[in-house]
Amino acid sequence: MLDVRLAAPAPGAPPAPRARSADQLRRRAGELGRALQSDRTVLDAAGLAGDRLSAVVEGLALGAYRIADAPRRLVELAGADDADALSRGLRAASATVWARDLANTPASTKTPAWLAAQAARELGAVGVEVLTRDEQWLAEQGFGGVLAVGGGSVAPPRLIEASWRPRRARAGVHAVLVGKGITFDTGGINLKPGDSMRMMHTDMSGGAAVLAALRLIAQDELPVRVTALVPAAENSFSGTAMRPSDVLRHYGGRTSEVGNTDAEGRLVLADALAYAAARLRPTALVDIATLTGAMKIALGLRTGGLFATDDRLAAALTRAGATVGEPLWRMPLQADYAGLLRSDVADANNAPGNPGAITAALFLQPFTRGLPWAHLDVAGPARAPQDDGLLTKGATGFGARLLARWVASLG
Repeated sequence: MLDVRLAAPAPGAPPAPRARSADQLRRRAGELGRALQSDRTVLDAAGLAGDRLSAVVEGLALGAYRIADAPRRLVELAGADDADALSRGLRAASATVWARDLANTPASTKTPAWLAAQAARELGAVGVEVLTRDEQWLAEQGFGGVLAVGGGSVAPPRLIEASWRPRRARAGVHAVLVGKGITFDTGGINLKPGDSMRMMHTDMSGGAAVLAALRLIAQDELPVRVTALVPAAENSFSGTAMRPSDVLRHYGGRTSEVGNTDAEGRLVLADALAYAAARLRPTALVDIATLTGAMKIALGLRTGGLFATDDRLAAALTRAGATVGEPLWRMPLQADYAGLLRSDVADANNAPGNPGAITAALFLQPFTRGLPWAHLDVAGPARAPQDDGLLTKGATGFGARLLARWVASLG
């Protein structure tokens, strides 16, 4: 990652980006970070402090991000002396970079077990407890969705459970974050077209976001109990892959008819949400996933869709997204469409059709047991088709800073 430091005033140094809002600063700094060519750059940052300085640091580091190893570059911010703001910006950028790195890792490396090992290594270093549940445990506990989705692959599924329990946590608050962890998505028996499969190693971007958010939460020592769950599986096809018409029994007993094996993300999320609601006793439950192409069509590539059962939770997440430059737009959780989920052989079918993003959210809702719940569908902003501002072509890390900022508001 780009090395950004504070430095003494440097007369004649070109100015650091200036703008009215922190988000504009972040974007302009991202453009500058992308354009850096020198090994060492000095910018006049006199007067920059607090959130504005943090935004500049985030932008510089994220704009300079490259998937492949890049030359080590140094940026010195001359005349700025807010070391805390610098450190906050670097930690936030580093979390997003880690989320990008996880999602950009090729699926030939990134098995569910590999993802779990990365989580244990990185999060264990900052005081987070990480448990990795294997396929035997998943079978014993009845995670029928995760097992079915991962059943066609030679790389068995995992459930990653990571817990941050600070000593001085705010009483009565427990946030649970659930991230879709599909390490590669072929579509299964309902095989995707080739062009649609090219970026499917990033289909665990939601899982990457919750892991990276938890690392940032721990590094910032936020006084809030948080658990991150990542149901990780590779959706492949073989003689053991799930089939259309199969009936799956999820954690807790609810059943799903498989109408389309390419609607797999909701099947693994269902297990994790049901487990969270039954076993972890969260006060708020938030999931994030690259879930539907319908959401990408509705909101484009810059804005995530937000479904929520609680207005205060929705407002808090929206504020957090606006603050860090990861915008959300609330969508209707329209109960009128629930009838489309009907199945003759199960509690619901997993492919109820359009409006696709809404019916996907309605599929998930029963697994939350009436808890305050929000579902973030980030199929658009989780991936960038080209370099632009803060973004480098590939995974964007969308959601990591947003979720950490939301958790900060709970403390």
